[in-house]
Parts: sequence; C-alpha cells; structure tokens
Amino acid sequence: MPIAVDIDVMLAKRKMSVGELAERVGITPANLAVLKNGRAKAVRFSTLAALCEVLECQPGDLLRWETQEAAGPVSGSTADSTMA
Repeated sequence: MPIAVDIDVMLAKRKMSVGELAERVGITPANLAVLKNGRAKAVRFSTLAALCEVLECQPGDLLRWETQEAAGPVSGSTADSTMA
C-alpha cells in the first residue's frame, strides 16, 4: 500500500510503549498493531485525532505517501499492458 504508517517512529521519539499508547487513545493493542504495521484498510479521523493528541504530533507525522515502487508490489494485482 502506498500509505506508510510511522507510529513506531513517534512512539520511539516519545519513549512510549504500544500498550500505553493504546490505553491512552482508547483502542485495543491489537487494533493499534494492525494500524502500526500498515495492515489497516482505513483509520477513523477520531482515532487519528486521538493519536495526534496523545503523541503531540500532526497527522503527517504518522502517515506518509510512498510511490508504488518504494512501497513494493501489491499482492493480488496483475499488470495490464493496455492503459486507457
């Protein structure tokens, strides 16, 4: 996926554990891990706002766009040689 999640970077900067962040944000550690590892399909703005409040950062500190080449191949996709 071309959106990279940098929650682990902010956790390290704030010297905070995943468990502490999950508790302070009000989500389960498992759901935070899904988001942190880039496996989430979506994130609610209320969750993003809570993450930013707790970590004292901006949304752009947590999420960034990568080119498809940098992100790696998308699983299950096929190359189509005909483009419209």
